[in-house]
Amino acid sequence: MTEEKKNINILYVEDDMNLGFVVKEVLEEKGYSVKHCVDGDDAIQKFGTDSFQLCILDIMLPNKDGFEVAEFIRKVDATVPIIFLSAKSLSDDKIKGLKIGADDYITKPFSTEEFLLRVENLLKRTGTLDNDGADKDIFPIGKYTFNYKEYCLNLGDDTKRLTEREANLLRLLCLHKNQIITREVLLKSVWGKDDYFTGRSMDVFISKLRKYLSTDENVKIQVVHGIGFKMIIPN
Repeated sequence: MTEEKKNINILYVEDDMNLGFVVKEVLEEKGYSVKHCVDGDDAIQKFGTDSFQLCILDIMLPNKDGFEVAEFIRKVDATVPIIFLSAKSLSDDKIKGLKIGADDYITKPFSTEEFLLRVENLLKRTGTLDNDGADKDIFPIGKYTFNYKEYCLNLGDDTKRLTEREANLLRLLCLHKNQIITREVLLKSVWGKDDYFTGRSMDVFISKLRKYLSTDENVKIQVVHGIGFKMIIPN
């Protein structure tokens, strides 16, 4: 097992428990870390609360299908590689997946050897196997450094410990730095739902993050009224 693969976290979404168990085991035997979800809603929640370097999505899923999950992932992260798995070989499905932003499309049934090769080739093509994946976990924020894995916000020798929810919220804002991210995406990613009470809770957390980052006057979390938030971080 290489250190590179140990640091590659894969979101695998498959509602067939038998196939899910086999594929998860095959990936873990190769050294990858795998989070297995069996429905679309669970996948969206997991994606919002962890850092992934690859997403493997079955298309036919309960609640939300693989296309809906992929569309949500692309709202949160435009770069994470996505592979679709499907029992269908219809060209319309492949075209739809590519339009959403999928990087590969594998038709069931497939050999584990071919599957693993395509996973590795995609990770090499996107540069993930050339580094330890830490670029998605360490974020410079002006004078601060945010370590997502450690839930730490560092300013020189001073360290502020964040709660899990604070860290998840700050990570999403960092991934979308200098861009607008909608309230819906933030709420569904971090809280798992979008309603009045979670919205009020998020506003409290945004205020806390502003306070933590207040030493650097160039770092701002702006409200974009009626849409969401924009985190301004100087380049």
